[in-house]
Amino acid sequence: MLSKLEGILSRYEKLTELLSDGATLSDMEEWKKLSKERADMEETVEKYLEYKKVDKQKTDAEELLKTETDPEMKELLTEEVLSCKKQLEGITDELKLLLIPKDPNDDKNVILEIRAGAGGEEAALFAYELYRMYVKYAERNRWKTEEIDSNNTELGGIKEVTFSVSGKGVYSKLKFESGVHRVQRVPETESQGRIHTSTATVAVLPEVEDIEVNIDEKDLIIETCRSSGAGGQHINKTESCIRMVHIPTGIVVNCQDERSQIKNREKAMRVMKSRLYDYYNTKYQNEYSQNRKNQVGTGDRSEKIRTYNFPQDRVTDHRIGKTLHNLENFIMGDIGEMVEALQIADREAKLSGAEE
Repeated sequence: MLSKLEGILSRYEKLTELLSDGATLSDMEEWKKLSKERADMEETVEKYLEYKKVDKQKTDAEELLKTETDPEMKELLTEEVLSCKKQLEGITDELKLLLIPKDPNDDKNVILEIRAGAGGEEAALFAYELYRMYVKYAERNRWKTEEIDSNNTELGGIKEVTFSVSGKGVYSKLKFESGVHRVQRVPETESQGRIHTSTATVAVLPEVEDIEVNIDEKDLIIETCRSSGAGGQHINKTESCIRMVHIPTGIVVNCQDERSQIKNREKAMRVMKSRLYDYYNTKYQNEYSQNRKNQVGTGDRSEKIRTYNFPQDRVTDHRIGKTLHNLENFIMGDIGEMVEALQIADREAKLSGAEE
């Protein structure tokens, strides 16, 4: 570990030199790239320098202890050595966490897709509640949400909805939400008072830059059509809805949120890039599945990840075995405690895997 940290420190010092070099300053793109690389290392370097400082204090105290004859001084030096050792243990644990490779997508915005699963209208109502839950959670974090496409039901549910979430560290917090969410409750339409089980599927896709996904226009079929839903005379006159098909993968994206065909096309392309990135990334991960053994679970759409049990006022995440008894607040966006628990479990699993 120490040799790895020395390498990071050496690179950090080299980057500091490069960033003050005239040639780098004249190339803004290169300067931004190197600045980001240096910023990503900063916390680790500061912690390692703290480690080196405490380690030197320990070594100096041990050297003095070898020649010291005064009993009182020997006792003080012994206490200092023990104190330094304890500090080094804590710093070492922190450094191990900092050395875990960061997910390159953690700072990205996301495209979030929710689809009603088994359960008919009750599943559609649950899908809407999940949509509202994530919008409320975004508001708590001062993130921006933007609806891209939705297919609503007459009773206020959602068959499917696609929306973007933008802000600091969005993917790092929402990436563990991908999977099957299950609800257990008595529907309002149930006259016998029986508990029904319904599901909805959530997909969290990191929003990617153009350089990360290259789409050949020849691989796309782009069609226009008239929007459906509320909108009055506009719907009958303007073909603003966009339907985009990626021929090699069969991925289809619809967007009718905007009245402008150009804006809908731009939004559809954002979603298409994110879906293609997710498609190829998931395919790669499946081919090398051994690399995923330490993940809490961030991509398997068929994985039942969480149950929302209304009669017992509990929500349980099955991946980490955590249960909370504040379902009413949870479904209204108070999901921070669960999100943090998932992040901690993921870090611990990766740390355990790195030590094996």
